[in-house]
Amino acid sequence: MMSTKGIGGSTIEAELNAIIPTAHLVKPIDKKEFQARINKACKLMKASDVQAMYLNAGTNLYYFTGMRWNPSERMVGALLFPNGKLHFIAPLFEEGTILDFMTIEGKIHGWEEHESPYELLNQILKENGVQSGTIYVDETTAFLISDGIAQASPDFTFTNANPIISACRMVKSEAEIAIIQQAMDITLEVQKATARILKVGISAQEMVDFIHEAHKRYGIASGSYFCIVLFGKDTSFPHGVKTPKNLEQNEMVLVDTGCMLNGYLSDITRTYVFGEANDAQRRIWNVEKETQQAAFDAAQLGSTCESLDYAARKVLESHNLGPDYKLPGLPHRVGHGIGLDIHEYPYIVRGDKTVLEPGICFSNEPMIVVPDEFGVRHEDHIYMTTDGPKWFTKPMHSIENPFGIS
Repeated sequence: MMSTKGIGGSTIEAELNAIIPTAHLVKPIDKKEFQARINKACKLMKASDVQAMYLNAGTNLYYFTGMRWNPSERMVGALLFPNGKLHFIAPLFEEGTILDFMTIEGKIHGWEEHESPYELLNQILKENGVQSGTIYVDETTAFLISDGIAQASPDFTFTNANPIISACRMVKSEAEIAIIQQAMDITLEVQKATARILKVGISAQEMVDFIHEAHKRYGIASGSYFCIVLFGKDTSFPHGVKTPKNLEQNEMVLVDTGCMLNGYLSDITRTYVFGEANDAQRRIWNVEKETQQAAFDAAQLGSTCESLDYAARKVLESHNLGPDYKLPGLPHRVGHGIGLDIHEYPYIVRGDKTVLEPGICFSNEPMIVVPDEFGVRHEDHIYMTTDGPKWFTKPMHSIENPFGIS
């Protein structure tokens, strides 16, 4: 008989059949909000005397224009000018698709396959009265594209667009937070269902397949955005092993997964024991909970991101873990921002002096690794409000009752 509440006792079929879709209950970002983002970027560009900003295909292009396009070796992007004008650059044969994906209107400049899109960008700058000065380039732009742009436009100074892009993207709107909240709620329910299907001998792949299908049953057409399932000693490797082992009695279980809803991501890790926890497992599990809470308590308006990392490590050191990244202890940063990307600015790590303000969203996951034995990672996300930090999902309750089942 299982001693841990909410762990085991059910079946894959029963859990999947019990799911009621909820992904449709939240609205996607509307055109008005995309336009507001452009307006904010233009204001920041004017303040820094930036002549234009290049946005490459990917989440930055989507964030400002509403256009979803995967990056490749073919240059697809947009030039944004401080007056708010958008000029899209794409292969000429993609013009019809670009028009179909377009949310915020802009002129499309097409290039044939044998032509240089980089020279085309230079031409667009000149046609819009920009002869020299600073051009910001989306930092996610592949080097072959950014280098091509620089080589074709020697009259300009090209620099990282991060000061503008991160200043906009780090501060989430109410609509963004609502989408992330719904995605987190769905993934937490998937986590609970996953714990209930555990049994001796179940494979990590069976769990991964279940988690993917469960997300789909909730209305996430793409299923899981990612999934890590680890048992026993494997849990001491933060992002997994080549060949995960099957589950045995009294082993630590680590499940890290998330989904994408309206472009925004969830990301939750749960760690618990299948069976009876021993003293070592119980001690580290409880220290992890204390450490995660310390990072939350440090997340006050006006505090820097790095201060949360320091707060977490202080607790670990008080339990003779660490110091710094030494094991047993915490081998990585305490957290990362989340939104359209699973990892985005800001980062909860020493050296990140970003000041917390309302709208900033980030993970709190100060994992503890005991080499060759097990690891424990409690991962929940925080969003900053005018009243301070708020949890997207409630942290784990106790090692005897991980999900706080009443």
